[in-house]
Amino acid sequence: MAGSRFDITYAKWGEVGATDSYHLAILPWGSTEPHNRHLPYCTDVLTTQAIAFEALEKASLRGVKAMVLPAIPLGSQNPGQVELPFCLHASQATQESILRDIVFSLDRQGIRKLLIMSGHGGNIFKGMIRDLMIANPGFTICHNEWFNIVKRDGFFEEEEDDHAGELETSVMLHYYPDEVRMDLAGKGESRSFAIQGLNEKVAWAPRDWARTTSDTGVGNPGKASAAKGRRYMEAVIPRIVDFIVDFAFKDLY
Repeated sequence: MAGSRFDITYAKWGEVGATDSYHLAILPWGSTEPHNRHLPYCTDVLTTQAIAFEALEKASLRGVKAMVLPAIPLGSQNPGQVELPFCLHASQATQESILRDIVFSLDRQGIRKLLIMSGHGGNIFKGMIRDLMIANPGFTICHNEWFNIVKRDGFFEEEEDDHAGELETSVMLHYYPDEVRMDLAGKGESRSFAIQGLNEKVAWAPRDWARTTSDTGVGNPGKASAAKGRRYMEAVIPRIVDFIVDFAFKDLY
C-alpha cells in the first residue's frame, strides 16, 4: 500500500482454504468525503482497514482465523457535504442492501459471525443489524467505531475534534504518513447550531456542512503527530483484539 508504514497481503483463493475453519469475517466500512484540505478522501477507509489488519494480525496469534473483507467506501453524508466535489453519499437503503448481500453470501458459505468496523461517524448500523439478525437466525453481527472505544482525554489536546482534526490526523500520520499534507491543512474551525438544545443533545438534526465549516474539517489538526496517533492506537488495538478473540470463541450469551 503506497505511503503506508506496513505491508498488506491480499488473500488469494489458493491460500484461503475451507470456510469452516474461519471463526468470523471482519468488514471495514468507511466513506468517500473531503477531510479538511490535507487528508485523503478515503481516510475513513484507510484508517479502518489498517486497524482491522493490525488487530487481526494480533488476534491470529491467539488462535483466531478470520478474513478482513475489502473495505466499503460508501458512507452517509450531511446536507452541504453532498455538493462538495467527489463526495459520495450512500443512503441507508443502499448501505442496508450492501450489508444484506454480504450477510447472504457469508451465510451461504457457512461463516456466521461478522464484525463491522466503522470509520465514519455518519454510518448508523444498529437498525440494519437488528433486522438482519431477525431475518437470518444463527447469524451474529457486531459493530464498533474504533474512534469511540477509548476516550480521547490524555491523548489529544483539542477539545473540539470531530472530523479531520487532531485525532484523525494523528492516526493517519501513524499509519499513512506519506498521504498527509500538513502544509495544506485548514484550521477546522466550526460553527455551532443557533438552537442550544441541539448543541446540548436535547434533540438532533444533521449539520449543514456548508454552514458548519469552511474547509470541511471540524477540529484543528495543527497539533497532530504520528507519536500521538501511535499512543492512541496502542490503547485502542488491544481492546479490539480482546473483542475479536472473545467473539471468535464465544457465543453472545
